[in-house]
Amino acid sequence: KVYCSTFTMWIFICFVCQLSYQAVEYMRMGIDPITACQKVIRRIQKYHPNLFGAIICANKTGSYAWKTVNSEGSALDAVENGCSLCEREQCRGTVGFGGSPDESGETTLDAMIMNGDTMEVGGVGDLRRIKSAISVARAVMEHSTHTLLVGQSASIFSQNMGFPSEDLTTNVSLSEHLEWLNQKCQPNFRKQVFPPAETSCGPYKPVKELGTKTSARSQFLSHDTIGMITIHRNGSIAAGTSTNGLLHKIPGRVGDSPIAGAGAYADSTAGAAAATGNGDIMMRFLPSYQAVEYMRLGKDPTLACQEAIGRIQKYHPNFFGALICANKTGHYGVACSKSPNLTQFHFMIFNPSTASEKIVDCI
Repeated sequence: KVYCSTFTMWIFICFVCQLSYQAVEYMRMGIDPITACQKVIRRIQKYHPNLFGAIICANKTGSYAWKTVNSEGSALDAVENGCSLCEREQCRGTVGFGGSPDESGETTLDAMIMNGDTMEVGGVGDLRRIKSAISVARAVMEHSTHTLLVGQSASIFSQNMGFPSEDLTTNVSLSEHLEWLNQKCQPNFRKQVFPPAETSCGPYKPVKELGTKTSARSQFLSHDTIGMITIHRNGSIAAGTSTNGLLHKIPGRVGDSPIAGAGAYADSTAGAAAATGNGDIMMRFLPSYQAVEYMRLGKDPTLACQEAIGRIQKYHPNFFGALICANKTGHYGVACSKSPNLTQFHFMIFNPSTASEKIVDCI
């Protein structure tokens, strides 16, 4: 079984324009998924300039992972191959190179992979100039006794392992960064600084005045993560994530995706979970680990997901996030936190009898 999740926002206008069908037809013509999505959105914008909505175009990521399992690949192979394809195809511009530039205009990557048989984990954070983040994460797991490598040193490790150093910047990410600079660096993630983050690009210095406003950011939908869970026919379970993180993040920021128990967690004796959303909040609660422990206690995967999300909502009622869960018997569940930018969550299921997109209402 392969479970794959990404955030998707939908609006009813999509039905009027046959949005999903048109995107698939573009991809059938050989157009890459990102361009296919962009062409469809622009088509609608001709008639509805202020459109609020988004589309995800993924032509083979989940099926590629499923094919790996069916061709005698391991659960880890399936997770790595599925996430790698998403990295190469720059899913939604939020996974892989050329997306989500930070304050300095650079794209950096986070990823992790976990072996539910051995409880080994490999992760990379703030990875620079290396495109294959999920494969580097696996190299960390298999060729070191460490769990997480970050920053420039992670890049050096990657090159020593044979991964080429490449520029992760594209014309799209350059354009995004320039547009942000022209908007006086709005929005951003600074708070309690001078000059005021709401009107300036800095450089910033800290201020201790209580009650200083933070930059308007809470409703800005800017990032995504691919999260994948694989259950092999032999009972092995693996999970993994990959992302290029928050758009316009402060350089050096690492989110929840490469953190075991936060971005994902797998234990072949219980199950696995993977998270996506506001990583700076979610990593404080280790929702993937919590959900797996709930399933270990016998809770249904849906309830396990919901309770893990509910723990976060006690402190952050409107946080932006979702969780996919699967127990060792192959039953699955999903939960998402209802917020202004998220009312439904879309995910993919692949197993011997199903290969389809599923939707769940947020709580």
